[in-house]
This record gives sequence, structure tokens and C-alpha cells, in this order.
Amino acid sequence: MLIRNLYLSMDPTQRGWMARDSYLPAVKIGEVMRSFAVGRVETSRHPGFVPGDLVQGMFGWQDYAVVAGEGRGVTKLPAGTPIPLAMSAFGATGLTAYFGLLDVGRPVAGETVVVSGAAGATGSAVGQIAKIKGCRTIGIAGGAEKCAWLTREAGFDAAIDYKSEDVAARLAELCPKGIDIYFDNVGGELLDVALARLAMRGRVVLCGAISGYNATEMPPGPKNYLSLLINRGRMEGFIILDYLHRAGEAIQELAPWIASGQLKDRVDIQEGLENAPKTLNRLFAGENQGKQLLKIAD
Repeated sequence: MLIRNLYLSMDPTQRGWMARDSYLPAVKIGEVMRSFAVGRVETSRHPGFVPGDLVQGMFGWQDYAVVAGEGRGVTKLPAGTPIPLAMSAFGATGLTAYFGLLDVGRPVAGETVVVSGAAGATGSAVGQIAKIKGCRTIGIAGGAEKCAWLTREAGFDAAIDYKSEDVAARLAELCPKGIDIYFDNVGGELLDVALARLAMRGRVVLCGAISGYNATEMPPGPKNYLSLLINRGRMEGFIILDYLHRAGEAIQELAPWIASGQLKDRVDIQEGLENAPKTLNRLFAGENQGKQLLKIAD
């Protein structure tokens, strides 16, 4: 298949893909930058796809992508689904929030859930799903505007501005009985602070560590990790690629939440393939408002 890319997904993990081998080999200098994308099939020798089909897959930072072989990893967009929605709440972002919270975090109604990077695409979805499941939700984000959006629009019970507030003091005030689930998108000092407030049988979901992705050396590990021992806690990482085969299960539950307005989807769209590096850097400067996408063609 020859695919014309239309939208590229910008995700913090792409920075890690440049730097080192991890769950995927590092992207080498001279290779096309890896990313999820949505495109239109231009020509096809694959019996399951015809010209005009809208498809998503790991197509990379390029105008056109060639997919050879059986077309594994390429899926059609559901008919009538707007592309930005397919790449946010119904894409890797929504799936990450859904499975990370529900499968790894295993929330119980009445528990307190704290989310770092809460105004980002994944974090905001995590907090809203936690609310839907009957939890009390607190978000940590950078800036008054983002914190206001979390409480006024996304329904979080409280938000902490790490740029202007003492996070440790605010968590002590807002979580007097401790944190039952800490959904971590940031790592670094915020992870350490959250570990110190962990409740008995508390869980830490490791989704990302954006605070360290630009570091030239690996940062030291958390100092408060013994809190896991003292509180009989659990800290577990996950990769969304392991859950893609269950995407239909998640979307079946996410779709009515979106339709009813219980789950609000926020998308930030920039334009032009030449702006791909600048658009990715918006994530690390905290400039994005929700899911960061780059539109490169109509």
C-alpha cells in the first residue's frame, strides 16, 4: 500500500525513541522519525484495503509511507469518526489512559487518584475516567490556566500548579489519608513526592517520565521508594503496544462517555510537516493544550 499521511501524532515517548534502545530500537540518524499517523490509501495491492480508505499505523514523519507485506499494524478508521478523535480519545492516548488506569491501577470507587501531567492528553483522560469510576481525582499540571481547565471543564476535584505551589504541602492537604493511585506521566521529583504520600496498598502506574526525556544522563532513582515496602505498595510500568489487540474493548466503553460529555477530549492541532520538530518540542515546553497533533495534508 502507498499511504498519504494526513495527521501525525506527537507523543513524549518519541523523544525517548531518538535517544536509546528500549521496547523499540532507537531511531537512527538518517531514518524516518517514527510516529503514529493517520493517512489515506492512495494505491493498494492488499485485498483488505482500497484507495480512499482512511487508515492508522506507525507511518512516521513523512508525506507518504509504503506498507509492505500483510499490512500488520494498519487499521481502518471507523466510518464517520473524525480523524482528531480517532487519534486522541479513540487512539493510543485514550487506550493508554483506559488500560493504564483500569488494568494496572485497578481503581476502586472512593479511592483517591493523583495524576501528574494531568492537563496533557493522557493525564486528562485518566482523571476523567477515574471520576467516572467513582474516585476522587487530583491533577498536577503547570500553570493556572491548565489547572483551571482541569477543575472547571474536566471535572477534577482539585488541581495543583507545580510551577507556583508547593506540591508536597498541597498533597498533604488534599490527601490526608494518602494517595491510593498515583498515575505518573512525569517522573523525577514529582514521583518522589507522591511516593512519600502513598496510602496503604497504594499503586503507582508508570506511564511516562517526561521530566527526564531530554536529560543527557539518566537521572537518579526515587529516594522515597521504601514507601512501597512500608505501605505494601506496588509500582508497575506498562506499554500501550501490549494492549492494542484489546482496543475494541476500550472503545466500546470510551465511545458512550465521549457522546454523553462525561469524557471531554481536548486536541491541539498544528500544521505543516516542516514544523514537526517544533511541534514535538511543544510537549516539553508545556505549550500544548491536550493531545498534540500535526496536520500535514487535507
